[in-house]
Amino acid sequence: MSQLLRVMCFNVTRDGFGAGVDQSLDHPFGHGANPADLFSWAGATASWVNRTEPGGSRGLDDYITRDMTRNIGAEIMGRNKFGPQRGPWENHDWKGWWGDTPPFHTPVFVLTHHEREPLPLQGGTTFTFVTGGIESALEQARAAAGDWDVMIAGGASAVQQYLAAGLLDELYLHVVPVLLGAGERLLEGVGDPKLEPVKVVASPAATHVKYRVVRT
Repeated sequence: MSQLLRVMCFNVTRDGFGAGVDQSLDHPFGHGANPADLFSWAGATASWVNRTEPGGSRGLDDYITRDMTRNIGAEIMGRNKFGPQRGPWENHDWKGWWGDTPPFHTPVFVLTHHEREPLPLQGGTTFTFVTGGIESALEQARAAAGDWDVMIAGGASAVQQYLAAGLLDELYLHVVPVLLGAGERLLEGVGDPKLEPVKVVASPAATHVKYRVVRT
């Protein structure tokens, strides 16, 4: 099987938003978007990667949480996903939201317009900052992933760019019962891609929909 470019674990609200407005250090998902609400279905599971205490639920949501990074050898993310800074890098002490040991454990390629040296951290994660655009980031990520797939970790803008460019193979969305009313609508400005649902399952906490992007 050929190497795939996949969006995994992307939460959207019931009205289609991936984040609210005015993302910042104090509001990483924007005003009105509570991370606890967006990620509560995954955070409650036994397999949640950021779990610091034993326990957690089993069942459908836990199975999906365990499956998020299966066969993923590298990730791509937008700069907004990496942190709240805009423009030239002024704070080189910022290592991302996740501290010294990020949960990715793979090479991660960050889309940006401003150069910065690669940032190796504990646990196998190295952030490489790519200024050459989405195709350059994908080429580097595929080389780093070897025989495994490449995952887009977010945010909404990064997903939109790859979907609009016809480069995406799979889109796995987790629809949470939250209304935002404004923000970054995930499927806005992406043209008219043909999305074929290949898996739809639901728990009381979220509806999980996996799409295959059909290229015409």
